[in-house]
Amino acid sequence: MMDFAKRAQEVFDLEIEELQKVKSRIGKEMDDVVELIYNSKGKIVITGIGKTGIIGKKISSSLASTGTPSIFMNAAEAVHGDLGMISRGDVVVAISNSGSSQEVVNIMAPIKNMGCPVVAMTGNKNSPLAKEANYILDTNVEREACPMGLAPTTSTSATLLMGDALVVCLIDRRGFKAKSYALYHPGGALGRRLLSKVKNYMRTDIPKVSESSVMRDIIYEVSSKRLGMAMVCNAEGKTVGIITDGDIRRAMGKFGDKVMSIKADEFMTPSFKYISPEAMVNDALEMMDLNKIMNLAVLENNVVIGIIAMHDIMEFRKG
Repeated sequence: MMDFAKRAQEVFDLEIEELQKVKSRIGKEMDDVVELIYNSKGKIVITGIGKTGIIGKKISSSLASTGTPSIFMNAAEAVHGDLGMISRGDVVVAISNSGSSQEVVNIMAPIKNMGCPVVAMTGNKNSPLAKEANYILDTNVEREACPMGLAPTTSTSATLLMGDALVVCLIDRRGFKAKSYALYHPGGALGRRLLSKVKNYMRTDIPKVSESSVMRDIIYEVSSKRLGMAMVCNAEGKTVGIITDGDIRRAMGKFGDKVMSIKADEFMTPSFKYISPEAMVNDALEMMDLNKIMNLAVLENNVVIGIIAMHDIMEFRKG
């Protein structure tokens, strides 16, 4: 019986090798296409047929969800009225590995008559499609992973990856941010996370100790609230610092046998990171990632009103 795990690994190796070759050929044409699309006043129309058409639908969907208006037009349906999807000022990205798909080639003339620039994503730079195009993104591969060389495998992977590269380049060119992404994905956990505010997910049972609290009481408060930290308040109730479980460990190393008698104000961190209750949950996550911390104080009118924890955000993302 064939070792199919090994065979699958061979497919990966073959496709990766071919994709590396495609990568090495990317040049100034990508800059030109990115600028063309970025400066376009219209939408991006992706067209193709068959399996490359399926890849085209994915590319179009990715563009649309990241700030570049895009639709997919089936090339076979285009000559039966779907060309009406295209308007002057649109950019057309035509996908065909051979560059000879008749359905795709046949619609080039009317598209060009509309004054729309054409980007060919093809594996044949000398094909009829390539000759009609204003720009070419070369997806040529020497070998398909299919042992008969018939089923599109490596070639569709190359097309998909080229499409992903184009999408990411446009994300960078537009400076597209997570908040913008959320506007196109209001449903599901991702949209809820990006569009929800800190005040809706913060904990209001805040771990607190006083400046004069001793280590035993501090450890109890930090442990009982299960956040790995406690805010330190002065006699007037104003928050003046923070103590984390890391601070406790460092204090034990520094003070040795005397550690249980030291007070909070002797080893607290006076400054602490905080966020507004009106900020987005994703802003809190980014701040925690940037500062490598697990919790953020939520501050309103210079008063700590809550704590938002990394754990809570992670649970929220699963919902």
